[in-house]
Amino acid sequence: MDRAFIVLGKIVGAYGVQGWVRVHPFADDPSSWGRMKAWQLGREGEPPESWREVAPVRSKLQSDGLLVQLEGVADRSAAEALKGSLVGAAREALPATGKDEYYWADLIGLDVVNGRDERLGAVKELIESAASDVLVVAADDGTERLLPFVSAVVLDVDVAAKRIRVEWEADW
Repeated sequence: MDRAFIVLGKIVGAYGVQGWVRVHPFADDPSSWGRMKAWQLGREGEPPESWREVAPVRSKLQSDGLLVQLEGVADRSAAEALKGSLVGAAREALPATGKDEYYWADLIGLDVVNGRDERLGAVKELIESAASDVLVVAADDGTERLLPFVSAVVLDVDVAAKRIRVEWEADW
């Protein structure tokens, strides 16, 4: 998805009766999101211009996600109506990534090559799993490979060069 903002998570339901929502984060550190001035809310597949801006009022981190009270969401019914919405934020509002840290949106579309410089395809999407995140790599012929995003497989990520080097053979 081409947007000026990065998708951070997904609203998975309402919490309580005062309009709080439960957000499933797609990133490691959601504790700082509540301090952002604005979020973008939209649905998967909607064009970026249809997403709307909302302000997080209060937030608290729980073991299974982030609880947030959003401006203009006053009761449980309004919060339930947001279930399934994706949460995004302007790239410039996000903290800079550290060494070997990446926003998923920055990995989408990168070429994936192995140690023999064989092109395996491009990153189509990422999947979150219990064991590790997974790169979905789509080859030119339409076949897809699922590569675990772990250091034993992913040797180097060069966002500037639009390339990920992996320890993975073309015939695996």
